[in-house]
Amino acid sequence: MAATDAIVASGVTKYYGRLRALDHVDLRVPAGGRFGLLGPNGAGKTTLIKVLTGLSEISEGEARVAGYDVRTDPMHVKQNVGWVASEVILDDDLSAWENLWLQAKLQRLDRWTERAENLLGYFELNDRRRDKVGTFSTGMRKKLEIALALLHEPRVIFMDEPTIGLDAGTRRTLWDLIRGVNAEFGITVLLTTHYIEEADVLCDRVAIIDRGRIVATGSPSELKSRVRTDFIEIEVTPPVPEARLREIPGVLEAKSSGPAWTLRVESAEAVLPRLLAALSGEGIRSIRVDKPSLETVFLDLTGKRLDAEGSGPVDYRKFYAQMRRARQ
Repeated sequence: MAATDAIVASGVTKYYGRLRALDHVDLRVPAGGRFGLLGPNGAGKTTLIKVLTGLSEISEGEARVAGYDVRTDPMHVKQNVGWVASEVILDDDLSAWENLWLQAKLQRLDRWTERAENLLGYFELNDRRRDKVGTFSTGMRKKLEIALALLHEPRVIFMDEPTIGLDAGTRRTLWDLIRGVNAEFGITVLLTTHYIEEADVLCDRVAIIDRGRIVATGSPSELKSRVRTDFIEIEVTPPVPEARLREIPGVLEAKSSGPAWTLRVESAEAVLPRLLAALSGEGIRSIRVDKPSLETVFLDLTGKRLDAEGSGPVDYRKFYAQMRRARQ
């Protein structure tokens, strides 16, 4: 592990019975940066955070966080990391200051009051320090939760879907806050997200994860430069045969999903008129063009779209049913 690495994972695999949630994950996160783990719900993002923070045991492989081995020295790992969960975890019946006091007690911190004062000032919560957290707005609650995660001065902070469920304005405010925490405190930030825009504008580097495997890593611009083609999604009723689409000049690949087709093309501007002419007698229900972006990178690597806004919650009943079957 180089001195400039905050997190290094090698071959990290996690099983729940026979269900493999992480599949030989290799990861290297430079110290002091903002690193994004991008993938759909159920891809393994939260599981990876849990094994890197020592909250869940690694089945295979090894990992080091803040210089400490996650398997052999989990206590030092936990002393050097903070975690902000996807759902705000605060005591609504306590004040902001009382929540900080409780966090200090749980972490057995002796000298914490000055740090708490500074954090409340930094997050502009000082005037509400005596108010019950149940009266706070969502944005204020997120600020306080980040303050709790920073109370023990960690070297790495993990943020699991930090902006999920927030409106667009609050989300962008939190982006600024995350940038500020990274710059002001010099803390390495690893965040998980399924928002394409969030990974693109907020992260120095991004790893794309799908079905428990890292399929690509790089800066957003590096990843986007890998895709030198465009994508056209078209839904036709009744469905048309693949051979008919592949005959159109400029169509490199065609993948179907019911009546919908995803076409990888040399140039959308050149292919689209030909496509419409070839299907002029068909019932075209919808059409969409995608130029190179993190969305098209994901589409190119996995063959499916990362639909951030439409992903919906994880079906936990299905997940636990799979786990039960795997243990049998």
